[in-house]
Amino acid sequence: MTTHDLPLGRHVDYPREYDPSLLFPIARSLGRAHIGLSDQALPFVGIDRWHAYELSWLDRRGKPRVGTATIAVPATSPQLIESKSLKLYLNSFNATGFDSDDEVRARIVADLSAAAGAPVEVAFGLPPIDEAGQGAESIDELDVAIDDYGPPNADHLRADPSQLVEETLCSALLKSNCPVTGQPDWARVSIAYRGPRLDRAALLRYLISFRDHAEFHEQCVERIYADLWQRAQPQWLSVEARYTRRGGLDINPWRGSPGRERPTPGRDLRQ
Repeated sequence: MTTHDLPLGRHVDYPREYDPSLLFPIARSLGRAHIGLSDQALPFVGIDRWHAYELSWLDRRGKPRVGTATIAVPATSPQLIESKSLKLYLNSFNATGFDSDDEVRARIVADLSAAAGAPVEVAFGLPPIDEAGQGAESIDELDVAIDDYGPPNADHLRADPSQLVEETLCSALLKSNCPVTGQPDWARVSIAYRGPRLDRAALLRYLISFRDHAEFHEQCVERIYADLWQRAQPQWLSVEARYTRRGGLDINPWRGSPGRERPTPGRDLRQ
């Protein structure tokens, strides 16, 4: 078997110069229509926070510069940005010279804002790693039998209206698949709410029913929010998923009831 016969490690042509046309925006309305959501009447506010670990460019003397970045795309933007296209776009900076680091950041802000159709925030650096599930109760060790791995099944969800609680639950067992590449996406999801007490075993079965499902990260979080909002009818709700890194990027979509503040930025150990 030669290297050309191997199923892995096939050659990929990466961009040799800065190219914003590599960005591939996707209308959020397409995924939301499948969930029963309308851009004109969203039940949440939110942000898609990206962490970029592989960022490099050249100064005007040809010397490489390296950095990391935190990118925040508002959930109200008409388009989301497909992750592989974001990776290729950021790699297009590798062999291009810029006058300053500020010029690089400004260029990324302008390009991503144009692709998303709304102002995008970009800052060099990454938030600190915090304790996974800090302040939350994990439901992963519940003794439950699972036999449903997709499609996502909201019929699993149960809530007890006789018990009003305020709590944060988390699970590191969320997995879905990328609809573009078919590769697995892994995440820890945190669900904070005030309302009828959620049946934890039922919630775990519901989250695991995403396991064979193909959907973008952002849409998975919006589906979880919409299903919980409809089935449990909480007074307020917050859903954040921290997906593990792939291609030098991780994404952390958050959706919360209007008026809720976005969670403090942080990273999991798995990221």
